[in-house]
Amino acid sequence: MLSRRSALASLAAALLAGCQTTAGTASPVAIGAIRIDTSPLAAKGQSTTAALIKPMLERELASLRTEGDRRGATLQVIVTGLYLASYAGSQAVTLGNDTLESEARLIGADGREIARYPILAIMAPSYGGAWYRPDVNQRRIEALVASNAQWIRRAVGS
Repeated sequence: MLSRRSALASLAAALLAGCQTTAGTASPVAIGAIRIDTSPLAAKGQSTTAALIKPMLERELASLRTEGDRRGATLQVIVTGLYLASYAGSQAVTLGNDTLESEARLIGADGREIARYPILAIMAPSYGGAWYRPDVNQRRIEALVASNAQWIRRAVGS
């Protein structure tokens, strides 16, 4: 039987391989608007965190928007999952990683989907810095959001 860690590692490798192949073939598309949807995360009982992630991701992706081009494609990002491993010191208690799952979609001006990219950001809990600081979880989420945004930029070809 596969352990949870092995299953997550296999899933992450498959998703990253998919992102890499689509990122290499993606041609830059003019992006006129960016929409972030964190309601799936809120529906899972993480409404406070969803409210924090939305403006963070909007800031991270703002540079993708083409100035003055309102007719460009819309980048729609749906945040579907967040997992923060138990963390106390130099090692995660559950031996897991922090993850942020999302799906980036490019929607054309005519409303049709141009492309869809599943995105999975995986980081060690230590990326948030010192575990004993009161804002450690917020810093861990900020690191995940920044990583997720970088994968989205890579996927859409910018």
